Amino acid sequence: MIHNIADAFVQAARENSGRTAIVDARSGESILFGELDRRADAFAVSFREAGLTHGQVVSLMVTPGIDFICITIALFKIGTPIVLIDPGMGYKNLLRCIERVAPQYLIGVPLACYFARLARKTFASVEKFFCLGPSLFGFPGINICRGMRETVAETFPVYQPGVDDLAAIIFTTGSTGPPKGVRYEHSIFAAQLRMIRDYYKIGPQDIDQPAFPLFALFSTALGACAVIPDMDPTRPAQVDPVKFSGSIQKYGVTYSFGSPAIWNVVSRWCIDNGVQLDSLRKVLMAGAPVAPELIQRMKKILSAGAEVITPYGATESLPIVSIEGDEILESSAEKSCKGNGICVGRPLPGISLRIVAISDQPVANISDTGPCAVGEIGEIIVQGEVVTRGYMNNAEETRLAKIPGENGSFWHRMGDTGYLDEAGLLWFCGRRAHRVVRQGKKGQPDTTWFSIPCEAIVNQHPAVYRSALVGVVSPEENVEPVLIVEYQKDVHAGEKELREVEVLASNSPLTKDIHHFLVYPDFPVDIRHNAKIFREKLAIWAQQKIYPHK
Repeated sequence: MIHNIADAFVQAARENSGRTAIVDARSGESILFGELDRRADAFAVSFREAGLTHGQVVSLMVTPGIDFICITIALFKIGTPIVLIDPGMGYKNLLRCIERVAPQYLIGVPLACYFARLARKTFASVEKFFCLGPSLFGFPGINICRGMRETVAETFPVYQPGVDDLAAIIFTTGSTGPPKGVRYEHSIFAAQLRMIRDYYKIGPQDIDQPAFPLFALFSTALGACAVIPDMDPTRPAQVDPVKFSGSIQKYGVTYSFGSPAIWNVVSRWCIDNGVQLDSLRKVLMAGAPVAPELIQRMKKILSAGAEVITPYGATESLPIVSIEGDEILESSAEKSCKGNGICVGRPLPGISLRIVAISDQPVANISDTGPCAVGEIGEIIVQGEVVTRGYMNNAEETRLAKIPGENGSFWHRMGDTGYLDEAGLLWFCGRRAHRVVRQGKKGQPDTTWFSIPCEAIVNQHPAVYRSALVGVVSPEENVEPVLIVEYQKDVHAGEKELREVEVLASNSPLTKDIHHFLVYPDFPVDIRHNAKIFREKLAIWAQQKIYPHK
């Protein structure tokens, strides 16, 4: 069994030495599997000679492309944990994340090295810098990665990790709080690789176009060619559909995994311009709820028999549940529109899933959880090989997110709400932190509104692009639900449409007691997927609009 994903890549490189491993759609540059392996060895040798050894943490701040994958493979071969941080998460979050993980090395493009030298306090833990390109302003103490791309005769031995050996630290999107560094042991990557290979059937027959840069590593480790798209991965909603669809057609891409925000843009453009993506046989969308309407659009631009798949998971556990788009359209789409939540499918092989009573507090043991009945909305918890164990240097968040189980095992709290139906299908009802709870008076039960079911009701209005449920506090200290809508960009909507939205809400038992409705022109969303709504920011705005003097 493979324990280090670098071993899988070396094996794939040997079996596919003369085939193309990576194509950079921006420059047209490509590299064969054999060359990629030798270049990764060259980086590994150079880093080792510079003092890098297994276990030392490296912050990797390199532009997605061939060198990014080469360096990642090299670091995996050495056994050096890499830190991956979205540069678009914002200056303060970026500094906070770097300080939290305290990397000992930094490998980055010139701008990243320049930034690190300016923010000396934040990067105080960094002992050595490696600049992938000319060092800006000749800062002392920065090693230029000159000559590291040259291949070497030496075959670099792949580090064989133990059970607890760290492979990477990957930060959450921060959609419900500050981003957290998730610890990825080598075993997690190995389990994910097996899942992608065995369940989604990805292999040498495929050409992948990954919207998430790190997923090119999985593709090449499985012997598939990876096409790095011409896009900014930190702004998927701003993807250029001409370039993205163009590289799919040019290189015959068969498989692609990305945010629904990407496919929302690409599918609309393809339909408007009569473009078909006939080579695509499998499209995976994850990172945010996928609307049935988007699946319908995708089916129009793909060939017959192509699959649209929506895996469900999180940075801490991916993938854990999956469903095919045809099943959504045939059996659950209508229910979703009526406020039943979004059906995300069945647990994948090796995944255990439970629905337990919702709690905002740490849970000491799995025996302390109360199981929910079929159809009852509760908190989603999971267990399995792809489920990570904790956060880097953050014991408090780890305590909140994990529930100790039997015989040293643990369960991960997804931070999501949902329920299981009689067929064993999981229905997602929104983030736990996004539910709105009004306390009952004089022994009466609390009233809870869940974001996804409530938003689905008003999303049926043709002028509404999306909506957000938030809570505000009245002068009497009562929590009140508010529905905020964002209109379609090409629709000139106003008070008339808002009144129609209110009527829609009043006709549903889920939303009939919501009396505050607002319009926001452009919802704030997460950086990684450009699809998760920052409801916390909208709640602050709504509070000021409705009760400005509270």
